[in-house]
Amino acid sequence: MTAPIHDVVAIGNAIVDVLASAEDSFIEEIGVAKGSMQLIFSAEDADALYDRMGPGREISGGSAGNSVAGMAALGSRCAFIGQVADDQLGAVFAHDLRATGVDFDTEVRSGSPSTARCLIFVTPDGQRTMNTFLGASQFLPEKALDRDLIAGGAILYLEGYLWDPEEPRQAMRAAIDIARGAGRKVAFTLSDVFCINRHGGDFRILIGDGLIDILFANENELLALAEVDDFEAAVAKISAQVPVLVVTRSEKGAIAISNGTRAEVPAEPIEKVVDTTGAGDLFAAGFLHGQAQGWTLDKSLKLGAVCAAEIISHYGARPEVDLKALAAAKLG
Repeated sequence: MTAPIHDVVAIGNAIVDVLASAEDSFIEEIGVAKGSMQLIFSAEDADALYDRMGPGREISGGSAGNSVAGMAALGSRCAFIGQVADDQLGAVFAHDLRATGVDFDTEVRSGSPSTARCLIFVTPDGQRTMNTFLGASQFLPEKALDRDLIAGGAILYLEGYLWDPEEPRQAMRAAIDIARGAGRKVAFTLSDVFCINRHGGDFRILIGDGLIDILFANENELLALAEVDDFEAAVAKISAQVPVLVVTRSEKGAIAISNGTRAEVPAEPIEKVVDTTGAGDLFAAGFLHGQAQGWTLDKSLKLGAVCAAEIISHYGARPEVDLKALAAAKLG
C-alpha cells in the first residue's frame, strides 16, 4: 500500500451558514425543537425564514467541511468533496475552504437549486437551532468522486447528514468501496438523531458489515443507534462492533473506546458558551488529527475537547485563533 497523500479526505454537505441571535420564544414560534436540525425542502420556504432572521453573519460551514478546516488549521493534510452551485454562495464556500489549506476541486453544478445554506438561530444560552436547505449539495453524483484522491487519503470521513439524499448516498457507498479497496480507514459521523431515525437501518448494516473503522456520535445519537435507553449499555453494544467509537457528551466530556480500551476526557472549561454550532465537528477534527499523528486515545480526546471549547466561545464553526498554538499550549 502506498503512503497516503492526505490524512483525511472528507465527503459532506457544502453549506454556507447564516447565523443570527434569537429568543427562545421565536424558536417556539417557528415550531422547531430547540437545539435540533430540520430540513427545509424548498427555496421559497428557505427565503421566507431568512426574511424573518435578525442581522446575520455568513460563514462557510457544513459538518465535514468544518472538520477538515479544523484539521488543516492543526496541520493535517486534508481534502474535501462536496457539491456547490455556480453562484455567489458557492464561490464563497470554495474560497473559504481553500483559504484554510483544504484541497477542494469538485466541479460546480450549473442551474438550480442554489448552493446549500443553513439558517442558524442562536439563543442566549448558546444553543443553536438549525434550519437547512440542502440545495445543490444533495445532488453530489458518483461521477464527481476523484477516485485517486479518495484512495490517497489515510482516512475517508463521511458525514451522516449527506446520507439523506439518494444521489450522494450512492456516491458515499462508492467512496467506501474505493477507500476499502485501497486499504484505507473509513470514519463516519452520525450527525443527528433525525439521520438515525431515517437511515438507522443503513448505518447499522454499514457497522455490522465492518465498513466503519471510526464512529463519531453524541450521547443522544448513540442511544438512538443502539436502540436502548441506558448510556453504558449503548456504549457496550456499539463499541463491540467498531474498532474505534468516539462519543461526545456536552458538559460531561467525551469518551473513546478502541478495541476494548477506554479513555475519557472532561469538557474543557470556558468562560461563556456563545454558540455551540460546530462543536462536534471541531471535536472530530481534533481527535482525527491526533489519530493521524499516532497519538494515544487520551491525547486525541484532549485535543478534541480543546478544539470544541474554542469553537463554542464565539459565533460560527470555523476557528478564530491559531489552533496549532492553542494545542501546543494546552497539550504541550
